[in-house]
Amino acid sequence: MTSAKAALLNVLRRSEAPRRQTLREEMARLRAAEPDVTVQPKLVLASGSPRRLMLLSQIGVTPDAVRPSSIDETPRRGEMPRALAGRLARQKAEAARDQIANDRDIADAHVIAADTVVALGRRVLMKPQYIEEAVASLQLLSGRAHRVLTGLCLITPDDKVRTKIIDTRVRFKHLSRSEIEAYIASREWRGKAGGYAIQGFGGAFVQRLVGSYTNVVGLPLTEVATLLVAEGFPLHFAWARAADLEPE
Repeated sequence: MTSAKAALLNVLRRSEAPRRQTLREEMARLRAAEPDVTVQPKLVLASGSPRRLMLLSQIGVTPDAVRPSSIDETPRRGEMPRALAGRLARQKAEAARDQIANDRDIADAHVIAADTVVALGRRVLMKPQYIEEAVASLQLLSGRAHRVLTGLCLITPDDKVRTKIIDTRVRFKHLSRSEIEAYIASREWRGKAGGYAIQGFGGAFVQRLVGSYTNVVGLPLTEVATLLVAEGFPLHFAWARAADLEPE
């Protein structure tokens, strides 16, 4: 066993006593000292969204842990929708990274976070909390085009930060009063940016979409896969194994 690998194992066996460096920082330093040591990549999703878990599973990814972070998502004064999506995604990723920094099982994991913003011009349509807010949001979107922007942030085990903004254009048909009332009654709008879910009943409102469909659902898969593969995450290995797991 090499000295660097032995040191890495010793770090993992330590107690949770206070330390100047986090366990994550120590492990990154040891990996840099001996880059030939192979460590199985891990992934932490900085979100508790069932939709994002489902989308990740679609490309063969099961996170080793889920660490949703609670941050203030209020836009800053004068903050544009694109900047908001990027800032919130990074803050969520950094908060999740800090949560796992001394967790022996996942301290050295990749951390991925996303934040989706629905914008009508410069106006951000937040997740409605009340029926009146959901109705107002749907009335604003009716017969108009809007943008769905998702900020992606991937933090590597050595704390390199990779970010990307994905922009999708969506146009709604004109919504009748009865359609809005029926959609509100479905309660599908709850917890959804802009007050609708394209993967559910809200898909009936979409007249035209330019860009990534999965972005509107909540996680743009093409860009997620590109980020992970670029940082050495064995995404395609899971695809190759899928054939072996299928029943004959």
